[in-house]
Amino acid sequence: MEHKIFAYGQAEIDYLTARDPVLGEAIRRIGPIEREVIPNLFTALVNSIAGQQISGKALATVWARLCDRLGEVTPETVLAAGEDGLRGCGLSGRKAGYMLAAARAVQDGTLPIHSLVDKSDVEVIKTLTALPGVGRWTAEMLLIFSLERPDVLAFDDFGIRKGMCRLYGLDELTRAQFEQYRARYSPYATVAGLYLWEIAAQKKDG
Repeated sequence: MEHKIFAYGQAEIDYLTARDPVLGEAIRRIGPIEREVIPNLFTALVNSIAGQQISGKALATVWARLCDRLGEVTPETVLAAGEDGLRGCGLSGRKAGYMLAAARAVQDGTLPIHSLVDKSDVEVIKTLTALPGVGRWTAEMLLIFSLERPDVLAFDDFGIRKGMCRLYGLDELTRAQFEQYRARYSPYATVAGLYLWEIAAQKKDG
């Protein structure tokens, strides 16, 4: 399977550092971040569903089992596995149901998934959230980790909020504060988010 990394470079780093020196110092300290992306849109959608409300470590375990069970993650292999097969990989019945619904939607043409490439971020979110069990966060993860959109920052992501609180020394983060930072990072909020996740994952004295 092809391994592809979210692409960014000096232009994004220079912009974010100029706009936010505190973030810039964290970027300098942490260095380049390599986050794998999944070019296949359906595979990425299933991965995002699997990752709902669990840690990255737990997702890695479930995803490895899923890939081992299905081989290639396609609408056909998901439907062939059925709910029992998917649950056998460590998925809840609810998530298995969401994956099966997504696979049926792609297979019957209700969701022309390859058309997402040509849609705006807002349109992608609107299209995907029409599916059962797919909320804004799930759609945003696909925007980042498949479509590689440059300006996505998920308020509903605990790691993003935790990273912001740590970076700026906040006890809690309001939606208004989040939007202020998000506007500061734009149009490279996705790259800022990669660093916020890293900050959240680090030990506090690290």
